[in-house]
Amino acid sequence: MFVCDDHASYLVVLDANIYDTTIKNKMQAISVKIFGEPASKANSRRLVAYGGVSRLIKSAKALSYSEMFKQQCKTQHELLTGDVRVTMKIYYASRRPDLDESLILDLLQGVAYANDRQVKEKHIYWGLDKEHPRMEALIETIDEIAPLKKKPPVSAGGLKAKRPFGEAKSAP
Repeated sequence: MFVCDDHASYLVVLDANIYDTTIKNKMQAISVKIFGEPASKANSRRLVAYGGVSRLIKSAKALSYSEMFKQQCKTQHELLTGDVRVTMKIYYASRRPDLDESLILDLLQGVAYANDRQVKEKHIYWGLDKEHPRMEALIETIDEIAPLKKKPPVSAGGLKAKRPFGEAKSAP
């Protein structure tokens, strides 16, 4: 069985002085291959009564895949930080299943990244391999998609002056 493999690469940071560089070792990508056919998250819930209360729980197939995933893919020493791109190909054993990566993205939490909200770009592909169903993914850090907004400058009175809508800016 193939277990998660991390690819550390070097990030070179150039200083203002072109001859002065700093090299930082920072993980920028993780490659993952998990054998077994993943369950669709949309179709992987079942309703059960527990103590007189109805609850939705994962189906047997989703629980089985989650366990296989955990056995094959151990938590990385260092999780990817910031925004990430996921490129994934899911090979199914038949043409029947829908393409659904949501359970896999949930399972990658705490393994490749801290939270699946970090995934800002996805490329998901469907494949057919009757003998070896599996999932192959590359998770990479990307430039920040939505940087934090800077606060607008404050005027002398402490409030930002606003012009009425449609009014042109006056010349000094």
